[in-house]
Amino acid sequence: MKKLLFLVIFTTSVFAQNLQIHYDYGEGRNYITTTLEMFKPDELGATFWFVDMDYNSSLNSCNLAYWEIARYFTLPVLNNKLSVTIQYNDGVLVAGERDEIGIPLNSVWLGGVSYFMPLANGAYSVELLYRRMDVSKQPDWQLTLVWFQPLLAGKLHFMGYLDYYSQDDYSGVKLKILQTEPQLWLVLNNHIAVGGEVEISRNFLPQYGDDLKFMPTVAVKWTF
Repeated sequence: MKKLLFLVIFTTSVFAQNLQIHYDYGEGRNYITTTLEMFKPDELGATFWFVDMDYNSSLNSCNLAYWEIARYFTLPVLNNKLSVTIQYNDGVLVAGERDEIGIPLNSVWLGGVSYFMPLANGAYSVELLYRRMDVSKQPDWQLTLVWFQPLLAGKLHFMGYLDYYSQDDYSGVKLKILQTEPQLWLVLNNHIAVGGEVEISRNFLPQYGDDLKFMPTVAVKWTF
């Protein structure tokens, strides 16, 4: 769900990766989350992936692992700002009183188009995607916005993404799901930044239903 390094690196066309360590202090969520991201451009387009891991376990171990991988193929139109993309998401949650039950998060295939827009010293992209998840009786759609905006002569980075998509719940009811994670990072040097994010969602977590939830973090990021 991060999707953030893609735009930062797209503007410079270099290979890079980063590790983020977040402390999540949202309601009932006092635990550590790590995110590892990688972006690699090539002559055909670019590959991007990330892995999230939550450490909210009674066994003092990871209890959630989630990853996304996306491949982009640049089209020779609109000054190379339009791409076609294929993406895959999957993960597993460990639950139960002794963390003994593995719950799949359901695999998701996505495909569609992505349009890249440099704007006001920043970078933005919009993706329109066909979405296929096993729990849904019919294919769904997804609209994704990603942004990166440097501030204060590049010392501060405002970045994030917004996903809005349709998906069946386990009873077959079609839901409209919103998830967004704006981030703010203070850049200390070429490798270290400090900041955090606020995860804002609706219908993303079944236990919260239609309520709009706000889950903040504080974090450090190492780019290498």
